[in-house]
Amino acid sequence: MAGNSFGHLFKISTFGESHGKAIGVIIDGCPPNIEIDEEFIQSELDKRKPGQSKITTQRKESDVAQILSGVFEGKSTGTPIAILIPNKDQRSKDYSHIADKYRPSHADYTYQQKYGIRDFRGGGRSSARETAARVAAGAVAKLFLKKHGIAIFAHVSAVGTIESPNLDHSDLDALLALREENIARCADPATANEMIELIDSVRKDGDTIGGKIATVVRNVPVGLGEPVFDKLHADLAKAMMSINAVHGFEYGSGFSGSAMRGSEHNDIFIKEGDKVSTRTNFSGGIQGGISNGMDITFRTAFKPVATIMRDQDTINEAGENTSISGKGRHDPCVVSRAVIIVEAMTALVLADHFLRFRAYKNEQ
Repeated sequence: MAGNSFGHLFKISTFGESHGKAIGVIIDGCPPNIEIDEEFIQSELDKRKPGQSKITTQRKESDVAQILSGVFEGKSTGTPIAILIPNKDQRSKDYSHIADKYRPSHADYTYQQKYGIRDFRGGGRSSARETAARVAAGAVAKLFLKKHGIAIFAHVSAVGTIESPNLDHSDLDALLALREENIARCADPATANEMIELIDSVRKDGDTIGGKIATVVRNVPVGLGEPVFDKLHADLAKAMMSINAVHGFEYGSGFSGSAMRGSEHNDIFIKEGDKVSTRTNFSGGIQGGISNGMDITFRTAFKPVATIMRDQDTINEAGENTSISGKGRHDPCVVSRAVIIVEAMTALVLADHFLRFRAYKNEQ
């Protein structure tokens, strides 16, 4: 199976299945002498782990990260960093009823047709359980970026039709504190309460619902990204679209920009002292595929979780009509746990482009 690696200079490869013995990641290209804060890595995994609230899956995984290599006396050595996350709470019997059936809107049918074999226990490799490995790697990328003053913040900006107001991004630490005060992980408390009520109601109906995550990145230097195929926003889009259940990505003004005129949409340059900035930021901090020094802003849309606790029509491997019932432990809405996954993938893209940018500058 191809496609298990991501990045160029800061590169990760993940492995493992939802109900296998463990999942994990190998990080290749992390520079040496980066402080590897294991408590921080664990705190990031804790934000993604299942069973953390009434609006998430009740699977119980401690997700304790075990660093196997690449770290000595608390610092990266420059060699590959291997991180293992054992699986502890597998219930494969929850999936025995779908051993020969295709769940609607899952990867069951496409995997079977492509590979001629599939791990039906929780989706195997296609399960969102794999994203824990990305979060561990993203935590290392964040530690590298922090050394250079780059800060990433994401929060749940919408659940169904409930949307939070636009936030002031001047104090990301304050927003982070507000986000972590509620189980919806929305930085607007009033909106968070509405979201929690809606998700819990949907859960009780045996159904699921989608949502959106808004992200802002501050203190990104001018020059990250390549102007043709490896545009910064293109790599961010690929990173986001690789996350389970993501169905949409927009940066800056996004789709709303298509209704504007150029005279409204253009970001006018200004200079104050030695600092160049723009009056507006419809470009989302990226112009010509390259960061321009303004905040990078984008939004990621997640579809409703495909597993619902209701009977549905489907077919089996023999092509016969049948029905399927939802069983097991699943999220009624993924966005509260996906916030940290979005941040992790953002960090991986930026760490990779930062190293590419630094390599280019050193050649001049």
